[in-house]
Amino acid sequence: MSTTAPDLPLWPCLHSARHALNPRRAVMLQGPSAEVAIGSVAEAHLAALAAWPEWVQISADAVRLRLGDSHDAVSASWATLNAALRAQGLILAWRDEPYGVWDEHGVSHATIERAASRFWGTLTLGAHCNGYVADDHGRPTHIWVAKRALNKPTDPGMLDNLIGGGVPLGQSPWEALQREAFEEAGLAPDEIAQATPGSVIELHCDIPEGLQREHLHVFDLHLAQGRSPVNQDGEVAWHQCWPVADALAAAAQGQMTVDAALATLDFAVRWGLITPQDPAAEALKPLLQAQKPA
Repeated sequence: MSTTAPDLPLWPCLHSARHALNPRRAVMLQGPSAEVAIGSVAEAHLAALAAWPEWVQISADAVRLRLGDSHDAVSASWATLNAALRAQGLILAWRDEPYGVWDEHGVSHATIERAASRFWGTLTLGAHCNGYVADDHGRPTHIWVAKRALNKPTDPGMLDNLIGGGVPLGQSPWEALQREAFEEAGLAPDEIAQATPGSVIELHCDIPEGLQREHLHVFDLHLAQGRSPVNQDGEVAWHQCWPVADALAAAAQGQMTVDAALATLDFAVRWGLITPQDPAAEALKPLLQAQKPA
């Protein structure tokens, strides 16, 4: 199946997902007995951070944060620092949503504002769901496409999946999907409970807000013909049910957000809508998180 015109670039989301060129310096969070790697900051922002010597130590190899001796103390100091960075215009798209600060072992060491995670390059989690309609043999024939509201802080007006959002502190990707299902599409708990997991896609890319370092959890949900999603929170302008070829073309041509296009591509590969030998399918493989042994 051909999803793009010959003169259009192939799936720009694949390039965007691992496109981090801005120089950054590792960030280490120092605790009572050890320090842990939690992210990175842009070299261009080191001068601003130097104004906080009691909390921020800058060396040639890393930025070290000494913010307190407990989770709550670190979070409180970090909130003060982030508020100052926001006032300077260095933290963008403030959400008033708490996110965890995770290390490589999945342990959270503090709570920070969602927007600050991009400034500090900390790991975030996302959950996206491909909604689809199938024929009598279960093969997808149509994909539900959403258009983001024009007042969204990121990617306003771009195309998106049926459901998509960040995972706040205290929720798993599955739990976040259950919440977003009603807010974004008006789906009842028993409907979204039928969603099935796809892949986990790892992003590491420069964005206007900083660095997106994210594990994107993809899900699929079969919707019966005639079942139309209805947005509840004003963040989606519309949902439309598109033929598979049209939805894939929109994703391949960069009309969808990077996250949504990657989730759509993952769906297409897993359902055989794109062959495993397709260049896009091959390029997706290095972005997929290795499956853990059962």
